[in-house]
Formats: sequence, C-alpha cells, structure tokens
Amino acid sequence: MSAKLSVIFYIVLCLEIGIVLTLLPWIPQGFLGLSDWGNNYFLLYAARKTGFYGLQSVVASGWVRGAVTGLGILNLGMAFWEIFHFRQTLDALRGRMATAPSKNATPPAKANHLPDHERRDDPANNAGR
Repeated sequence: MSAKLSVIFYIVLCLEIGIVLTLLPWIPQGFLGLSDWGNNYFLLYAARKTGFYGLQSVVASGWVRGAVTGLGILNLGMAFWEIFHFRQTLDALRGRMATAPSKNATPPAKANHLPDHERRDDPANNAGR
C-alpha cells in the first residue's frame, strides 16, 4: 500500500510542478494577483542583496522563461510516463521485477567454474582416460 501511495504522490507532485513551471513564466502581470515573472519582490530583493542588478533582466529574458518552461514540460512528461508505467514502477518498488519470459528465450547456460583441464564433461579431456 505504501508503494502505491508513493507512486501516486510522485505523479501528483510531477504534475503540479510541471504545470506551475510551464505556465508561471508566461502569466501576465496582475493575473490572479501574481506579479510579472521578471518584476517581483523576491527577484528585486535578491538583486539588491547580491549586487547583481542585471539579474532582473536576465530572469525576465525569453531564454530563461523558455528554459523554465522546458523544465515544466519535462516534469509533465515524467508524470505521464509514470502514469503509463504505474504497474511496472510498483513492481520495482516492491522488489520484484515483472518480466514475462519470452517464447524464444534460451535457458541460462550453466556456469562452469572449473578450469579447462579439470572439467570431466569435456570429451577432449576424457580422451586419454
């Protein structure tokens, strides 16, 4: 039960982070009480404290907005991958991999740990005995 809840919480977290990172850089100023992406209090405070006053223009650029949106899309992709592979992830968390044997699978070869001169099943070595 805890493995199932862990996967569900991970999916919800990836969805939330993905939606926020995808949409937040592009929400206009004043929408839903949010300030503009490049003109907010915390960004101005960080620029003043570090002395890097160009930080505001860097964060407000389209390149940074696009990179943040790309991270959001990546999170959404991870969430949908986890949704489609839910059972496989549960099996991996529970410690057993669900692998179905294929029709053409060959049985694993027996490991022979003896050196060549000590093997009894090799006809070449038994020729002189």
